[in-house]
Amino acid sequence: MGEAACCTGILGKECLEAFPFGKEAILREARSARFFAPSGESFRVQKETPQAYIVNRSVFDSVIARRAQAQGADYLLDSQVRNIAIVRDLVCLEAENGGQKANFEGKTVVIASGFGSQLPPSLGLGKSNDFVMGAQAEVEAKGIDEVEVYFGNHIAPGFFAWLVPTSPGKALAGLLSRQYTGSHLESFLSHLANQGKISSPEAKISYGAIPLKPLPKTSRERVVVVGDAAGQVKPTTGGGIYYGLLCAQIAVDTLHQALNSDDFSARVFGNYEKKWRRLLSKELRIDYWARWLFERLNDRQIEHLFHVIQSKRLPDALLNSKDFSFDWHSRLILKGLRRLGLGGAISLMWHLLTARLFGSPSLIK
Repeated sequence: MGEAACCTGILGKECLEAFPFGKEAILREARSARFFAPSGESFRVQKETPQAYIVNRSVFDSVIARRAQAQGADYLLDSQVRNIAIVRDLVCLEAENGGQKANFEGKTVVIASGFGSQLPPSLGLGKSNDFVMGAQAEVEAKGIDEVEVYFGNHIAPGFFAWLVPTSPGKALAGLLSRQYTGSHLESFLSHLANQGKISSPEAKISYGAIPLKPLPKTSRERVVVVGDAAGQVKPTTGGGIYYGLLCAQIAVDTLHQALNSDDFSARVFGNYEKKWRRLLSKELRIDYWARWLFERLNDRQIEHLFHVIQSKRLPDALLNSKDFSFDWHSRLILKGLRRLGLGGAISLMWHLLTARLFGSPSLIK
């Protein structure tokens, strides 16, 4: 049904257990990962059982599309919605396909158009101005059999880069950054090629914008916004598939209630807003705070953080903790701070303060 622009396709075990249709798209299991500090020093984490799965995102999307079609959904491909208006007891859409305009009417509308759409602000739902750019390329890889994650402002300022094996001899290399994303990825590809991990730094790069905060509002009468369009994304990693699916489930329940009762009021649709924020708000708030702090570390401070993490044996402690989850990071963040103890926490906070932190991240409501 279409190609994913920029997605590593890593799904946690919990996600595939909750939405098992995704198993059709699995390329390989992920039991371990290696994390690289700016200096090149690294540590490895591993579990005996798979904690995540690498899927073919295009196949994953196609499976969902086919399931929807089997339930009666119709797709109008290559069409772009230009405007949405609520007129009395209808939702009116203006769309364009190949230069031809078309108008549609319905009882309700779900906006799941990805980040950056102008439709939510046009409906008075506001917009998220905090986002990061992702860049990724498929590369020929040599002997890469586990996920690799790279940190350092010379690689991905404030964020991280990745090398994810997919099929034999193939991998996805990408990174997140606020600016110059393509240039950073080109440098990263050259770095990987010089290390002999990929065959060539020459590759076709795809791009995508990822929200780091949700919209101020994600519902009104007859309207819900879901997924990246709503900002239902992990601020730590930029992953949004699982959270988007969870929120879509809540949206379905809300729509079912509205259709059964023939009540499309802001009150009824507000239930969607209340339920998904009850599920995710704490998680997004803590993750955003951690993201905000990490962005302000320089390479020396990242090296110090790596040293503290290894000296306290945090990877093993967190990986074997009952709180460990690929998809829910707030518990790990808070548990990690507790494991640091008073001395470690003071040392870490000192390095954060030397990064000249001013102000504080705005809270996610």
